[in-house]
Amino acid sequence: MLKRKIGLMVTLLISFGFVLKNSVLAQHGYDPFDGCSTTSINTAIGCIPIEMNVFIPWLMTWLFGVVGGIAFLLMVYGFILIATSSGDEKKIQGAKETITSAIIGLLVCIFSVFILRLIAVNILQIPGF
Repeated sequence: MLKRKIGLMVTLLISFGFVLKNSVLAQHGYDPFDGCSTTSINTAIGCIPIEMNVFIPWLMTWLFGVVGGIAFLLMVYGFILIATSSGDEKKIQGAKETITSAIIGLLVCIFSVFILRLIAVNILQIPGF
């Protein structure tokens, strides 16, 4: 019962904080379109397009950037595992599998762009890709 009351109190405080923040921003003339074009919304990660033919390429850029970053971190992790394996064959094999998996995942991601472009643009001729 006490946990439920504490959870409710935390939820109310967080909700109140968002309402207070939005009302303060509205009083100071905050405009979500400020600094962006009329077809984008200004957010913490930059201007996000609201039209679908611009949003899809923007989203793909972000997704592939995240995938590339994760693959890079997994490769670095695999290299660290190899460096700290002290000659243990099982640890070296696990590290090699980690590096190989990261590279294969990155290649699948890259080739998926080509396959999507081939199907969506060349075969189906969908506009906006």
